Parts: sequence; structure tokens; C-alpha cells
Amino acid sequence: MKSIIQQIADQNKERESAQKESVLAEMSNPTTRSNRRNFLKKTALGGIAIGGLLGMSVEDTIAQTTSGVSRASSPSDLKITDMRYAVTTVLGQTAIIRIDTNQGIYGLGEVRDGADVRYALMLKSRILGLNPCNVEMIFKIIKQFGGQARQAGGVCAVEMALWDIVGKAYGVPAYQLLGGKYRDSIRLYADTPEGRSHDEQTERIKYRIEEQGYTWLKMDLSINSLKDIPGALVNHEFWDGASGQYDLRNYMGYGNTKHPFTQIQITDKGLEELCKIAEHTREHIGWDIPISTDHYGHFDLNNGIRLGKAIEKYRLAWLEDIVSWEYTEQWKTITDALETPTTTGEDIYLLQNFKPLIDNHSVDIVHPDLASSGGLLETKKIGDYAEEHGIAMAMHQAGTPVSFMANVHCAAATQNFLALEHHSVDLTWWESLVKMTDGNPIIKKGFAPVPESPGLGIELNEDVVKEHLHAKDKSFFAPTDEWNEKRSHDRTWS
Repeated sequence: MKSIIQQIADQNKERESAQKESVLAEMSNPTTRSNRRNFLKKTALGGIAIGGLLGMSVEDTIAQTTSGVSRASSPSDLKITDMRYAVTTVLGQTAIIRIDTNQGIYGLGEVRDGADVRYALMLKSRILGLNPCNVEMIFKIIKQFGGQARQAGGVCAVEMALWDIVGKAYGVPAYQLLGGKYRDSIRLYADTPEGRSHDEQTERIKYRIEEQGYTWLKMDLSINSLKDIPGALVNHEFWDGASGQYDLRNYMGYGNTKHPFTQIQITDKGLEELCKIAEHTREHIGWDIPISTDHYGHFDLNNGIRLGKAIEKYRLAWLEDIVSWEYTEQWKTITDALETPTTTGEDIYLLQNFKPLIDNHSVDIVHPDLASSGGLLETKKIGDYAEEHGIAMAMHQAGTPVSFMANVHCAAATQNFLALEHHSVDLTWWESLVKMTDGNPIIKKGFAPVPESPGLGIELNEDVVKEHLHAKDKSFFAPTDEWNEKRSHDRTWS
């Protein structure tokens, strides 16, 4: 019996030896495709514990399967060595930053749409030489340089890039670093700008639902639609740009005047016209798809309540930014007066500034923009705090796929998440700005699959980015040495 067992063992060794030689030959053959070679390596690693792949010794298996691994990649020894940028034409101007390290690992971040890339560059001297894995420590160093809305763009861009680096250093997706995920795909809501006509608006809606597969829409319900209708508005002609054409360079113009200070009012005729828009949209898409509304124009809480009550029968998903976010008590008044959920938050920086709205239950939904709210971890903290108070979180997003994917990871890790905005549905080249490192599409039928590859799960498609650089700044990740030197003492207390 023992001789038979020995004979079988010898035969197995001969067969395993032959298979081993065959596998090694296939792995070494230059014509072997990379995905096949990676499969063989992963199979080998999986077999280390039981003595190696196909008869190889443990030592041979480790040597073979780790031959392409960089031994210079040690998270504890990582250091930030550079920050560079490229300004794209997405939404006028949106800058992507790249933070480099001493080990060849880099991270991508984004300065919020419309913000100056210098908000990020001025932070470079304050983070050079630090270990990017200490994300929260670095965030506490730089967060004092962020402000509300786009003034937070630099801090948030750096925070995004740091999580991208950490995920790559440890080989895990960013959501895992936030505590794991609640969902495998992220529901999107598609921004649907006002059409110049009834038919154009219909076509935009049809494209989003029937061709793109979106299950949630957001539309403007703005006094811009009333500008050419006699008797629809009171006092609008006094305000240059009151019809919605914001001149952001004029700091005393309509676009920069807070809601309570314009005294623009909507007449009953104007309310009827806005109701027609809501009714048309609801009739076109039915009742299964949520509709959110936004960008009404700058009028006060009284007109906001009148408008909200007029359109309640269309069961909108939310009314967004009726008045400025900091008017906590006004928001409470509006929310208590209406059945339709209310939301604000795209311009709020840090959890501490969301807390009054949440503590007071001034809104039904918080709506942070991760590129303004403080980045991935701070936005998750905002969502978690809101959840404790029975408030849901939707996420505002208007930028490149870099901030989009940062939002995807944050949304995956936050339980009370509702939906994430996609603002560039009509931009045909938007998705091709990046390549997903897990091979999946960035968007699939109105949902964003959560990537399982390290970091944010993306690489830039450099040729496409170069095609869409801003005309005023064609530099493409050029050196930024002029930002290396720190020239101030930054402590904010004595």
C-alpha cells in the first residue's frame, strides 16, 4: 500500500513539475497578455499558504509573484514632494491638482468649479515634506485657509488628493478608509438646465431618462423664465441681471446680492407660469421619478413660501437654496410652512457650520458639496451628524470626474445618503477625462458603480485633459516652485 501511495505521490510531483514549467513559461512569454499574467500571479499568491503554486516552493512562489512589486513603497516613509495643476474648461473653469510623493505615488484632487487654483497652491508650502497618510492632521493644519463656498476649494482639493494617495499606498479604495461601504452603486440625480423653449426642455428630459437612464432629475424653477412675461414679477427691472444673468464681477449686482435685499416678488400670474413648468415636467416623466428644484432667483422667504405652496401638489423631492444658507431661522420658518422637503448646504464649509441647521431642524435634507464642505471625511461627518438627527443627505456636485469620484466614495460610506448630482450630462467628453482603474464605466444607467481599485479609482486621460485646458492657462502640471516657500506664521491663537 505504501508503495502505491509513493508511486501516486511521485506521479503527482512529475505532473506538478510539468505544470509549473508550463506556467512559468507562460508568465515569462512576452506575448502573454497582462490580465492573464496578473491572474497567474494572483493565483500563485493565493496558494502560498499551502506550499506554493503547482509545486513551487514557498520561496520560489514569493520571488516569482512579487518580482514586479516596488519595494520603495512604504506608507510610513511617504513624503509630499510637489503639487501641480491643470485648469480645465468644465463649468467655465475647474482645476485639477496632483500631489506627488517621494515614492512615485500621487493623488488627484479638484478645486471647486469657478474657484481660483491659487486657493490650493498657497497650501503647498504648508504640506511639503509631510506624510500624506496623516490626512486628518494635515487637514487641521490647512483648514484655517478655507472659507465658505469656493473659498474652501483649495483645502478640499488637497484633502481629496491625500485620500487618493493613502488608498494607493495601502491598496484599498477610499471608501474603505472611511469605514466601509453601505452600497455598491451610487444613485445620481441629473441636473436639467432650463430650455429656451418648451420643446427644448422636453428633449433634455427625454435624453436623461430614456437614453441615459437617470431615475432622479433636478431642474431650475427660476424667475429667469418669467423675465419676458408682463406682470409676472415686481421690481425686477431695477436689478441689472435680475432675470438670472449673474454678473459675478459686480459685487453690488444682483448675482451677489443676498435674497432678502432685492424685494423682487412673484405675482400670482408669475406663480401660475412657474406651476405650468412644474406641471409639464411631472406630466412628461410621471410620478415614479423624483424631481428636485433649484435656482429660483434672489427673492425673500415670503415669496419662497408662496412658491413652495403653489407647487406642493407636484410632490417635488426638495426645494433647494430658497434663501442664503446662513439664515437658520428663516430656513426654519420656510421648512415649517411647507410640506415639500427643503435643503441647503452646497456653500457651507465644515460640519460646525452645518450644525445650527441640523440642530434646529431648519431643513429636511442637508446638501453639502464635497469640494466646499471639507472633503471626504468632513462630509461623511456631516452626513453622520445629520443622520443622528433624523435628517437625510443629498450631495451637490458640479465639476470634473475627480471630485465626482471623491463624492462616490463618500456616498458609499454614508448611510443616510439619498442621491448625488451629475451636472455635466450634456458634456459628451466629460467621462473620458479619466480612466477607471477597475475597468468599469464611471456611470451606468443613472448610477455610479463604486470602484474597488485603490484610492479614488481613477487615472487622468491626459490627452483628453489637454484638449480641454482653459484658454487663459494652458500649463499642464507644470512646475510650481514659486509656491514652495512658506512666508507667514499661520497660528490663529496666542
